[in-house]
Amino acid sequence: MTVVLAIDAGTTGVRTVAVGADGAPRDYAYREFPQHFPRSGWVEHDPDDIWAAVQATLTDVVAALDGETVAGIGITDQRETVVVWDRSTGRPRHRAIVWQDRRTASRCDDLRAEGVEPLIRERTGLVLDPYFSATKLEWLLREGGVAADADLAFGTVDSWLLWNLAGVHATEPSNASRTMLFDIDRGVWSDELLDIFGVPRSCLPDVRPSSGRFGVTDPDQAAGLRVPVSGIAGDQQAALFGQACFSPGMTKNTYGTGSFVLVNLGDSHPPPVDGLLTTVAWQLGETTTYAMEGSIFVTGAAVQWLRDGLGIIDASSEAGPLAASVPDPDGVVFVPAFTGLGSPYFDPYARGAVFGLTRGTTRAHLTRAVVEAMAWQTADVIDAITAAAGIPLTELRVDGGASAMDVLCQFQADVLGVTVRRPVATETTALGAASLAGIAEGVWASPADAASAWREDAAFLPAPLPRADERRADWRRGVDRARNWVDPDLIARAIDRMR
Repeated sequence: MTVVLAIDAGTTGVRTVAVGADGAPRDYAYREFPQHFPRSGWVEHDPDDIWAAVQATLTDVVAALDGETVAGIGITDQRETVVVWDRSTGRPRHRAIVWQDRRTASRCDDLRAEGVEPLIRERTGLVLDPYFSATKLEWLLREGGVAADADLAFGTVDSWLLWNLAGVHATEPSNASRTMLFDIDRGVWSDELLDIFGVPRSCLPDVRPSSGRFGVTDPDQAAGLRVPVSGIAGDQQAALFGQACFSPGMTKNTYGTGSFVLVNLGDSHPPPVDGLLTTVAWQLGETTTYAMEGSIFVTGAAVQWLRDGLGIIDASSEAGPLAASVPDPDGVVFVPAFTGLGSPYFDPYARGAVFGLTRGTTRAHLTRAVVEAMAWQTADVIDAITAAAGIPLTELRVDGGASAMDVLCQFQADVLGVTVRRPVATETTALGAASLAGIAEGVWASPADAASAWREDAAFLPAPLPRADERRADWRRGVDRARNWVDPDLIARAIDRMR
């Protein structure tokens, strides 16, 4: 028996999955790692914590194998997060700055005022936002005490893991396209953008196709395995691949820490569209496939907030049943702008808010509002994508942890008016990474061969939504208010003046 291992290094934890030649997941292991919030709006990870979680899960899965041969390893990762390390020592030079981090919002404002955004949009397909890697790396070099010397290595999380596993400094286009430093049409690092952000070319990883041998693991670092690392993709692109969305127009949404709606555009892409991202989906051989993306910053993270911040649930698994225990949120609207708002707004200054509370509001109503916010944000993004791409939505394939909630999937179908399809294996990011690696190593002959195991778990057919227009209007008013919140310091100073 042959298996491919997939390392899925997400925002809050690492999952390693063994995928059989039949495309079905076999064994898996998961480890969370700590989150660091040194200041308001700052989010960091210790790269060593990520690597320790990879080693622990890899060890557990390898120990569970029963005579299977490991053909290769695929990597999928949280994108945009910046890791810097020393080539000589292999040690991190700073905590990783996470994609959710907003410390460079004012720098993005300055660059926008300088007229830089049109060039960024044209070269990268991205918007000028602290979400992406470039201003984070610039901050590390200018203010974070990181020296731009010959030993400096920069990468997204995939590059950090590849370096530790195989001693290779490389990445691939789906991750590179999220740095705001990569020309997605020419397929190279952009000298113009490197100059704007003061990034030395010497610190950048090589960019190689998404499916192909990157290197061979060191057994001392990879639970005793000496096997090729043969597939890498950013988590959302890997999910698009794992959902078998190979034809232009096929669409998926991953409900993870954030939510990410991607539609396959094929081998070309339209001009940039406000509020949406054009990105590389994957590169197979010489052929690049593009995707249009709407990035929602907070969805599953809001469920964690209910658990860890408010303590109104003891486990994330309680959110679905609790939300389903009431027919609606009884007028409560929750806008999860904890780290600003992503697509289609891209407003780094928006703040999370809850509206419509009464004495009759219960924890079930608040939880229902959190779940419904996932669907409302998705609807906003899909409306923007279908208008921009000119491709009508016929169905939505969903995955990620929150897609296990039937109440979410049904409400999403009702809001969109199309069927929502959930696969048997919802962790499609890992399946996509395994498929990319397995294709390179001959486990599967083609993407279609790799995806032949895709199986539907449930289809949620749309039903009429009571008071649909009124509830959508309530949601939009909530978003408007979250984007125009009043700084409490201004209120305090106004009160002081009145005194």
